[in-house]
Amino acid sequence: MNAMLQDSSRADDVTSDTAAAPESTAPHRLQVMVEPLESPRLSRSERKQLTRQALIDGTLDLLADRNFSGLSLRETARAAGIVPTAFYRHFDSLEDLGIALVEESMRPVRAGLRDLRRGTDGGPRRDEADALIRRLVAEHPRRLRFLLREQHGGTAEIRRAIDAELRLLTGELAIDLARTAPLARWSAVDIDTAAGLYLSAGIDGAADLLAAGDTDSEAYRTAADRLDLRLRIITAGTAALAPTD
Repeated sequence: MNAMLQDSSRADDVTSDTAAAPESTAPHRLQVMVEPLESPRLSRSERKQLTRQALIDGTLDLLADRNFSGLSLRETARAAGIVPTAFYRHFDSLEDLGIALVEESMRPVRAGLRDLRRGTDGGPRRDEADALIRRLVAEHPRRLRFLLREQHGGTAEIRRAIDAELRLLTGELAIDLARTAPLARWSAVDIDTAAGLYLSAGIDGAADLLAAGDTDSEAYRTAADRLDLRLRIITAGTAALAPTD
């Protein structure tokens, strides 16, 4: 067993201070070393993927109350339980890690929208969209905080990555809206504009819910009511507005 531990440590250059790691980062760091001992021997690529994910998860923990630009390579490596030089086996730079964080953070949002499409002939209903936003806030607060904070205050590379993801999301939502009866005769520009309004309402609503915190608080109920009102106003407006020529 000791030989296996030494072998897995050499493979990913895991640091030796895992046991003394802060509680918030220990689960990510321990996973890299403990997993090979509790399961059949992992391949090199599987160990590499574990370490890469530990870097992503550990960095999200570090970003709970600060911007990505304030992180150092050394502390991101420490959060994953690896030595700094091993970082470059997984990412070319901190900016490369930041872009991976954007992709990772957008994944549950895309998955949620895909789930809403299943079993419906048109786009997602307002109540379903409302429920999705609340669920994303409850289940993925670290990822959403990262996206919201970096969308305007992050580095240029990360802002561009987020903007690209939001454009793709707007396009997907526009396709869904085009299948609904009120918007079926609208132009592509009009539908894209409506999709942008829905997305902006969702982003603002998620930010309000995250800021409110406790789901039993008055602040959370107020934020939830405001989100519902935004979505109802947009839905009513799109239903009543005639398409432009």
